[in-house]
Amino acid sequence: MPDFKVVTEVAGRICALPVEVGGHVGDGDDIAFVEAMKMEIPVTSPAAGKLTSILVKIDEMVAEGQVLAIVAT
Repeated sequence: MPDFKVVTEVAGRICALPVEVGGHVGDGDDIAFVEAMKMEIPVTSPAAGKLTSILVKIDEMVAEGQVLAIVAT
């Protein structure tokens, strides 16, 4: 099973993580929300599969292009 990286396109603060490790996610499902410029930007799964790890925590600052989670298909 290949692993897919869930990457943020914006820098900001992690304000929500609506899924848990071990849960199933669909292609395009929200994995995290990044607060940037007073907006909550969703970060979505690039593929359907099982969420194997979340690499960030709530209130953590992230950079553009940072890997936030891993999804195994």
